[in-house]
Amino acid sequence: MTVSTSLSSPGSDPNADAYARAGVDLAARGDLVDRIKDVASRASRPEVLSGVGPFGGLFKLGQYREPVLASSTDGVGTKLRIAMLMDRYDTVGQDLVNHCVNDILCTGAEPLFFLDYIGTSDLTAERKLELVDGMARACEAQGCALIGGETADMPDIYAPGDFDLVGFIVGVVERAHVIDGSKIRDGDVLLALPSTGLHTNGYSLVRKIFGIGTGGDPADDRAALEARVPGLEETLGEALLAVHRPYLADLRPVVPRLHGIAHITGGGLTDNIPRILPDGLAAHFDRAAWRVPALFSLIQERGAISDEDMFHTFNMGLGIVFAVSPGDAESIEAQVPEARPVGRVVSQTDHRRVIIE
Repeated sequence: MTVSTSLSSPGSDPNADAYARAGVDLAARGDLVDRIKDVASRASRPEVLSGVGPFGGLFKLGQYREPVLASSTDGVGTKLRIAMLMDRYDTVGQDLVNHCVNDILCTGAEPLFFLDYIGTSDLTAERKLELVDGMARACEAQGCALIGGETADMPDIYAPGDFDLVGFIVGVVERAHVIDGSKIRDGDVLLALPSTGLHTNGYSLVRKIFGIGTGGDPADDRAALEARVPGLEETLGEALLAVHRPYLADLRPVVPRLHGIAHITGGGLTDNIPRILPDGLAAHFDRAAWRVPALFSLIQERGAISDEDMFHTFNMGLGIVFAVSPGDAESIEAQVPEARPVGRVVSQTDHRRVIIE
């Protein structure tokens, strides 16, 4: 993991070297790298041949008959603004890992290793360590090695206090076990597992609706996030910062029997379900089959948003949807206790690939 970090503002120390006075303190990197090494060591695997520090991470691929590597990269989006305002930096690290793990799970892959990128202007070493600690915690829980990454200080690129967080994941699946949706058939049952909230999508719209982190007084933003809102069991900020749920442990026992898996992220059901459907098929959802969480109802009411836009923007309480043979549905439900039938695959009769009634 390469780290270049600044612990002081540009020009704050007249005795610092020229680069430090410009906003990048190279002398601070050693201590932070050592601390990151300790945190990242919790999230390792026997196949890791090099720890945090070298220019490149080394990972020995295990014994597979015909291994296929699965990879994905993503960020946390403007959920980061909520984290900044609430001064909570560990949860978004977990969000990042869990999101990426879910993405490659849709191919049937198990995660092998993860890398991160933190870009910032002046984020302190403690805050950076909190971000890495969250990622390490999630990687450890998912059996994934945190093998490296990059922390870059870039004054004049990021505004003071701002940062970005990006993750990169690599997993593996036997070629014979790749899930690509090609096995989905008319009549397949659609099962789903619940989300834990917005996960990592729709935050720009939500912040606009509630007027949070859009250029107003940060004190007013924090007050809005700390407020108790009727219908929610926690503060608005706590509900918005709920960690993106990982689904690997839930689905691992039944993955070989799944015909297709869709991670419901940006684009909601409307855009993500068609990504796994073969031509000529559509997904028919029964809205009465699951309870839409109160947070989504609150957002819809406050923003006067149509049902169509809600299902096109948010997960609406369904974090992951998977298609199974009708004959397997009951036994899979028994193995995955929270799984619930939410619809069926049907022959496409018009332009719609997703029908929600």
